[in-house]
Amino acid sequence: MSASLFAQVLVNGLLLGGLYAAVAAGFSLVWGVLNVVNMLHGSAIVLGSYAAFFGWQKFGLNPFLTALIAGPAIGAFGWAIQRYLVARVIAAPVLITLVLTFALDLILNNAMIASFSADYRKIASVSGLPPLTFGTVGIPVDRLLAALAGLAATLAVHAYLTRSRLGRAIVAVRMDRETAMLMGVKVEQIYAATFGIGLALAGIAGCLMAAVFPISPLNSPGYLGVAFVACVLGGLGSVVGAIVGGLVLGVVESFGAIFVGPEYSVTVASVLLIIMLLWRPQGLLGRAGYE
Repeated sequence: MSASLFAQVLVNGLLLGGLYAAVAAGFSLVWGVLNVVNMLHGSAIVLGSYAAFFGWQKFGLNPFLTALIAGPAIGAFGWAIQRYLVARVIAAPVLITLVLTFALDLILNNAMIASFSADYRKIASVSGLPPLTFGTVGIPVDRLLAALAGLAATLAVHAYLTRSRLGRAIVAVRMDRETAMLMGVKVEQIYAATFGIGLALAGIAGCLMAAVFPISPLNSPGYLGVAFVACVLGGLGSVVGAIVGGLVLGVVESFGAIFVGPEYSVTVASVLLIIMLLWRPQGLLGRAGYE
C-alpha cells in the first residue's frame, strides 16, 4: 500500500468513525445507565434520516439544521417510550426489556416501510462544494461536516453529563443506583431522561447519516450493529468510549474494505467484536468487572 493510499483510507475511516460515534453514543448511554439493550436504536436513527430527507425535500432545510429539530422531537418520543412502557419492565431480567424494545423496533420499522416504502432515497449534496484536496488526499465536504457535527453532538452530551445537575445525576445512577437513591436522586426520572437523550442522539445521528448515505428502513439493522460493536469497543456506558469505539471501527472497516473487499465490512466488524470480547471485554475505556 502506497503512502497516499494509506492516508486516503485513514482519512475515510476517521470521517466514517465520526459518524459512527454519533450512532453509538446514545446506545451506549442507555445500555450503561438502564442496563437495557435498546433494539429500537437503529430504527430511531432511520426515523431521523427520514426527518432530514423530508425537511430537505419539502422545506429545503439543511439536514444539519433539521438535526436540531428532529433530535429533541425523537428524544421526547424516547422519554415517553421509557416512561410508559420500558419502566413497567425495567426491574425484569434483561431479556424481557430486550424483547420489548425488539417489538417496538419491529413496529416502528414496519410503520416506516408502510409509510415510505423500502426504496432507497438520497439527499443531494448538502454543501454543493467540491472535495477538499491535500496533496493526493481528497476529503468530501459533506462527509467532513457530518463527521464533525457527529463528534460535536457527542462531545456536547459528554459535557452535559459532567457539568449539569441532571448529567451528574445520570452518572451517579450509572455508577451506583442504590447509593444515588439514598442521596435523593429520583431514579425513575433519570431513566426516562437518559432514554430520551439516547434517542435524541439517535435522531441527530440519523440526520447526519442522511447527509452522506442513502436512506431506507432496511438500514436499521446495520446501524444497530454499528452501535453495538462501537459500544463494546469503547466501553459500556461511556460517551467518550463511544467516540473511541466509533473511530476505531470506522478505520478498521475502511482498511478492511481495501484488503478483503467492501462486501465483507460486516464480517470485519464481527471479527473485531470477537477479538475485543476475548481480549478486553470491558472495552478500551471501560473498567474490569464494571456492569
